[in-house]
Amino acid sequence: MKDLTRGSIVSHILSMAPPIVVGMITIMLCQLVDLYFVSGLGDAAVAGVAAAGNAGFLVNALMQMLGVGTVALVSHAVGRKDRDDANLVFNQAVVLSVLSGLLTLLGGFALARPYMRAIANDEATINAGTTYFLWFMPALALQFVTQVMAAALRATGIVRPSMLVQVLAVIINIALAPVLIKGWGTGYALGVAGAGLASTIAVCIGVLMLFAYFRRLERYVAFHPAQWRPQLRQWKRILNVGLPAGGEFVMIFIFMAAIYYVLRDLGPAAQAGFGIGTRVVGLIQMPALAVSLAAGPIVGQNFGAGNRERVRETFVKAALISTVVMVALTILVQLKPGMLLAGFSNDPETMSVALLFLKMISLNMVAQGLIFTCSSMFQGLGNTKPVLWSSATRVLTYSLPAIFLSTRPGFRIEYVWYLSNAATTLQAVQSLWLLRREFRKRLAPRKQADGPKQAAPEPVVPSVREPA
Repeated sequence: MKDLTRGSIVSHILSMAPPIVVGMITIMLCQLVDLYFVSGLGDAAVAGVAAAGNAGFLVNALMQMLGVGTVALVSHAVGRKDRDDANLVFNQAVVLSVLSGLLTLLGGFALARPYMRAIANDEATINAGTTYFLWFMPALALQFVTQVMAAALRATGIVRPSMLVQVLAVIINIALAPVLIKGWGTGYALGVAGAGLASTIAVCIGVLMLFAYFRRLERYVAFHPAQWRPQLRQWKRILNVGLPAGGEFVMIFIFMAAIYYVLRDLGPAAQAGFGIGTRVVGLIQMPALAVSLAAGPIVGQNFGAGNRERVRETFVKAALISTVVMVALTILVQLKPGMLLAGFSNDPETMSVALLFLKMISLNMVAQGLIFTCSSMFQGLGNTKPVLWSSATRVLTYSLPAIFLSTRPGFRIEYVWYLSNAATTLQAVQSLWLLRREFRKRLAPRKQADGPKQAAPEPVVPSVREPA
């Protein structure tokens, strides 16, 4: 366990963020590698895999319910020096993760094709997305347990073990992708099914490695089978924090689904270009997201310990670091967008859509970084409802106008990106306002106990004897 209530906040952020960003980048690289090899199967395959991958946002919403709730409650317990409560929350979250994984697996198998039919018109795209989804579902189900274990470690200030496991799992996935998708070395190509299967095998191995770490090396939080009996009170504590955070990812899913819906009449190339561009933007934004994820446990531990000023200081430092990072990345995207997209598709139309998307969406990266930071602050404070409200505002201010404009004559794809930037900027402004209000409520100085106020003592001025 690492005590985040002491020492330099900037030092804590900068020591925790790199392992987090490495783990996230490797996961994103894994998705990009899948798209890279799938791109050789045609635009319909790329569009199908990208659209099916968007459903991962919906599953991530369920994961966030557990992960965010676990980070908040465990970090608060660590700040209070209450190890028993930290372990109870962790073990109850593990039980919830197993149940959630099973429900996700069953729901995914039942709804894969109806989902693809709802967002795509092309039959080849529907078939490709459905096939990928069915083989990828076990990976999503297993990630629930991984999310809870990684969240508990992050709440205690430990991030390296999770990162190492993620990196090893992604390396396995990358190694398996060309073998299973293209048939390298075997001569038996599975196509989009191979992309999903490679991810499932890699995630399964990652879960086993992280479980072994907890059994052999982790000391502060640990598996206690005696605490696996369902306790509804603990579930309620976790979900009270986690449900709104999960709702935020549902809003992201709706936001992305609305874009796919608006683009579907523009053809597979438009959806494929958007899918590629989205993943590249996600990869670029990972450093700022890692800074915010590192700040969350710092806020949680200090809030649990009653260190109000360190909570405020954490926000200021995290926001400044995130802004600097996003400004630098925006400049990179504007100067070298083609370099970031190289090799993802041979179709000029698809790459044209991806290039336009990347250059336009990168203009709101600073705003997105502030959204990340505010979200982590709310999670650390244990109140994620404001995050849900700001995300819902973004969906409403984007989806309805976008769908309306797509029905008008002369509709162009640029309108989609203009609306997206405007909605994101509005969400950033709203998030900052909501966080300021939350700080006033949760971090206000405690009132003095009732009773007569005593005047402050007069300062003592030392006398100076005049020389004789």
